[in-house]
Amino acid sequence: MALELNLSIITENLPLLLKGAGITLEITALSVGLGLLIGMFVGVAKLSDNRLIRGLASVYVDCIRGTPLLVQIFLVYFALPQIIGHRIDPFVAAVGACSINSGAYVAEIFRAGIQSIPKGQNEAARSLGMNAFQTLLYVMIPQTFRNVLPTLTSEFILLYKDTSLLAAVGVVEIVMNARTIVATTGSITPYVVAALFYLVITLPLARLVSGLEARLLGTAETKKKRPAKSAGQVVATPADHIAGL
Repeated sequence: MALELNLSIITENLPLLLKGAGITLEITALSVGLGLLIGMFVGVAKLSDNRLIRGLASVYVDCIRGTPLLVQIFLVYFALPQIIGHRIDPFVAAVGACSINSGAYVAEIFRAGIQSIPKGQNEAARSLGMNAFQTLLYVMIPQTFRNVLPTLTSEFILLYKDTSLLAAVGVVEIVMNARTIVATTGSITPYVVAALFYLVITLPLARLVSGLEARLLGTAETKKKRPAKSAGQVVATPADHIAGL
């Protein structure tokens, strides 16, 4: 295999690499959306007062986080069709495996985010007549999203990079297409191009995470330094803030 870069290989095979990059982004986008939904429901389930619901959610999170994504991909693509008696399209299997994997990590992120919100917020919402679902939907989840956004973005960056594992089951994403070109040309150039495609997406997102973390940290420091209210000033209660949402 030749170690030097060959620009002619890039120009000749750029459409194939771009097609693979598009499929990679499509799988990532669908998996992020589904993983976010799964994670929200499971994260809330882990805080449920019902022991059965809480236990099932914990088993799901522990099993997924305790096994490699590659093994999960194999199980969805090879084992699941034997159980249901029907072949699964590689693209569908890829989205399913990545969504299930991401959902477990997102669930823990959401659980921690919800638990970080002061209990006074929940009590104030209840005092305004909100039921448990309304409190969760209008008070807890919006604040949780704001608090965990940097961590969620980091999780989605990892998911985007992990899609390279899908080449193992024949999903024609960018790494699979790069491998095909390498096999026919003997040059490592396609792998370098594939790496650059990943960097183009991950580096801006990494900068975004840093900015969000700095902004949240700055907001927290500002609240700590805020001067105390004088005796003549009216202090807004949590209920006042919630009523203004």
